[in-house]
Amino acid sequence: MQLQRLHEAQSQKRAASARSGCRPLAQGLRHVHHASGCCRDTTVTVAKAVATREVAVQQHEWSDQAFPTYLQSLTSYDPLSSSSSGSNASLSYDGCDGYQYLWKAIRREAKREAAFEPLLSSFLHASILGHDSFERALAFVLSARLANAILLPSQLFGTFLEVLLTQPDVRDGALADIEACTQRDPACLSPSMALLHYKGYHSLQTHRISHALYMQGHTVMALALQNRLSEALGVDIHPAAKIGHGVFMDHACGVVIGETAVIGNNVTIMQRVTLGGTGKETGDRHPKIADNVLIGACTTVLGNIHIGEGALIAPGSLVLKAVPANAMVAGSPAQQVGERQMQLLAAR
Repeated sequence: MQLQRLHEAQSQKRAASARSGCRPLAQGLRHVHHASGCCRDTTVTVAKAVATREVAVQQHEWSDQAFPTYLQSLTSYDPLSSSSSGSNASLSYDGCDGYQYLWKAIRREAKREAAFEPLLSSFLHASILGHDSFERALAFVLSARLANAILLPSQLFGTFLEVLLTQPDVRDGALADIEACTQRDPACLSPSMALLHYKGYHSLQTHRISHALYMQGHTVMALALQNRLSEALGVDIHPAAKIGHGVFMDHACGVVIGETAVIGNNVTIMQRVTLGGTGKETGDRHPKIADNVLIGACTTVLGNIHIGEGALIAPGSLVLKAVPANAMVAGSPAQQVGERQMQLLAAR
């Protein structure tokens, strides 16, 4: 009997010991679990920080490599205003009327180059120095470049000059486009260089004239100019397309702009850009480009979609959906990869 009681006492003692030993073990496990939870939280926080930094670095790389700052229009400006905040230092008007200052600057450059390059003196006199106004010089340059055996230079000159003299919006657009060239192209050394040699500039001004003729009901003549522009310079812009002021078309090889396309002010368009329809629509079927947009080389934008103000489209993109304002998009189909740097927008 005593032996049985002894065994029971020992069993109870062992059970108590076991229970007391489990308590610190459970506490230890809870501490370990809490510590591992903290580690997981820390790991998640670090991972988020790394991901955020990678996104920032990627966006910075996109901004630097795909969207050069000098190609981006940062301000809205009026080349005819002496108070234009976006004016290039080379075009500072010194209180003069903007039109007169620009024309005098172009003539001054032409005189200097004619003296320095005797072989080009006759070309410079025929193109600039032999004219008493910017409108006459531009009409001569365009007619000489687009003339052929059927469209004679003298006939084109008269048509172009009449539009430039009677349609102030056409002349103002031509002046704003010259300033856009000097602002956004480091290779453009002077306004006279854009007027005499830039294919993109000539293409835009030919379109402005053909658009004015189209709106006046001269549809056949407007379409003839569109066709001749495509043949001579490799740029196809339907005369019904609407294009704002201060547009810079760099290189301009293979640019196609459809009938119902609308392009805002201060837009930059690189080579081989297509603003077209999807082929499945009629009527209003082409893109609408807002102000201060940059469209990279070899980009295709299809359909009646809106590209928001300040948007940047990387080279080689296929854009099928609307793009928000100040967004950077890239790819085929294009996806948003970042946003335009706010320090650039601050200049506006």
